[in-house]
Amino acid sequence: MKTLVTGGAGFIGSHIVCWLRKAGYEVVAADSLRTGRPANLPADIPLYEVDIRDRSGLAELFAAERPQAVVHQAALANVRESMEDPITYAEVNIIGTLHLLELVKEYDCSKFIFASTGGAVYGEGRPPKESRAESDGSGGQAAGSPSLPFTEESRPQPKDNYGANKLSCEHYIELYHQNYGLPYVILRYANVYGPRQDAKGEAGVVAIFSGAMLADQATYITGDGGQQRDFVYVDDVARANILALTSELTGTYNVGTGLPTDINTLYRLLADLTGYGRKPGHLPRPAGEVRATWLDCSKAGKELGWEAEVDLREGLRRTVEWARTAAATA
Repeated sequence: MKTLVTGGAGFIGSHIVCWLRKAGYEVVAADSLRTGRPANLPADIPLYEVDIRDRSGLAELFAAERPQAVVHQAALANVRESMEDPITYAEVNIIGTLHLLELVKEYDCSKFIFASTGGAVYGEGRPPKESRAESDGSGGQAAGSPSLPFTEESRPQPKDNYGANKLSCEHYIELYHQNYGLPYVILRYANVYGPRQDAKGEAGVVAIFSGAMLADQATYITGDGGQQRDFVYVDDVARANILALTSELTGTYNVGTGLPTDINTLYRLLADLTGYGRKPGHLPRPAGEVRATWLDCSKAGKELGWEAEVDLREGLRRTVEWARTAAATA
């Protein structure tokens, strides 16, 4: 079926486009090109430069292409920026998604896949008992924090505007399902990394560290580096989208590895892969940053037949190899 991928020239979106194309789908990409790059896509993929806040531009795209399914990846996704500019983030992430939902309803699309965030929707997690004493600088997590790893049944408690945006969209999608019968799958991503991630545009820590290390520039860790994250490789995420699109299921699924990695460990792995010898500097933890988050993805395994296949060391090796080649040809 013809599938529209919003944010299709971006980091995750372009990988999804390529996976869809390999699977035999007819694919159309839409991207504002704020952080997306046409070079991320095969030359024969139609690319519409349109901002999802532009209802008329989206309407023209739907009228011209008549997609049968939508994989919605377009978003502003920088937690720190979302705290500094909440209005713009709400306009893009919430209003833009509503524009798409209205058009999906109008054109009777058969599936809507939505990229949400497990890293920001759930908020602060409470690590297992043996590590709680080390969970933050004051000796523990706030009372009432859900236990880790997060499941789809964990209570969402976003700590930043980006997470609040995504959770709002999830509610709207469910509303469209209940009222208009929209088939959907919501994928709550962990911390996605891999080739094509822009250190400046998308602020992924792997891209930031690897770019600075390969250029032998100064590097900085926020806080003490004990923050724990679930790092999932981009090809695994793209594959989850394909399975969601082909599935008859409707629902919400975590997409991660289920394994926590602290930032200090990530730093050491990347320093080893890049041959970087400098010590990192340290910056204050920004507002909205959670201390610990990782995901239980067993539901995706049971219902979608998905699990992460690329382990962290191998994924980082592939990412550094890509970044080294990209820097050499820039």
